[in-house]
Amino acid sequence: MDWSSVGGLLLALGGIFLGQVLEGGHLRSILQPTAFLIVFAGTIGAVLLQTRLDNFIHGMRLLRWVFTPPKQDYHKLGEAIALWSNVSRREGLLHLEVHMNDSPDPFIKKGLRLLIDGITPAKLQEILAIDTATYESQHRQALKIWESAGGYSPTVGILGAVLGLIHVMENLADPARLGSGIAVAFVATIYGVGLANLFFLPVANKIKALLAIQINTREMLADSLAGIAAGDNLRLIQERAESYFEKKM
Repeated sequence: MDWSSVGGLLLALGGIFLGQVLEGGHLRSILQPTAFLIVFAGTIGAVLLQTRLDNFIHGMRLLRWVFTPPKQDYHKLGEAIALWSNVSRREGLLHLEVHMNDSPDPFIKKGLRLLIDGITPAKLQEILAIDTATYESQHRQALKIWESAGGYSPTVGILGAVLGLIHVMENLADPARLGSGIAVAFVATIYGVGLANLFFLPVANKIKALLAIQINTREMLADSLAGIAAGDNLRLIQERAESYFEKKM
């Protein structure tokens, strides 16, 4: 669990609710289901209109990264690279097949399979680079739904505000109904801006940062596997691998 994400979200919401109370307001004043429905449904509808369904579903699944990021055990990766290098030098590339079958990572499986097949270092790195580029493109298309939601949400909030004001104008003769219309008008704007800046855009940026780590990991693995294919010294392979993550391995 990424407690910084959980804590950040709770701090943002807590600050808004606490500020409302300290100003002498009531929480129910900013808890307007109608305003939320207008903003949320309108935003999701706009995102769905511009996005393929598979990208939308993929983007929704990426939300779990924000709270449970993909694990990156750099020390374990470093040990695996050292093991592959030693096995290939002492026993031959064919003996890497056991490690290929044991790996749960499809990218590592593919890299080891290419290594076992005797692909040249340059071709191996080229194939893995294409795989990485495709992976990055698919994920960036998916995470765009969060960026798009962050762009549409404030505008839909303004739309909700206009709808609320229309409701107010229609009921000028009935003062008892003016309050709810005005509340929806202003709260819809709060929801639009709040969802964009406290949730949608932060989620998009967090996924971008996590995706960058994933891409770095894949590039490091491709470079290391190419080094093993070329017969490079293990220390040289490890030095290159460590440079990808600023000595974090």
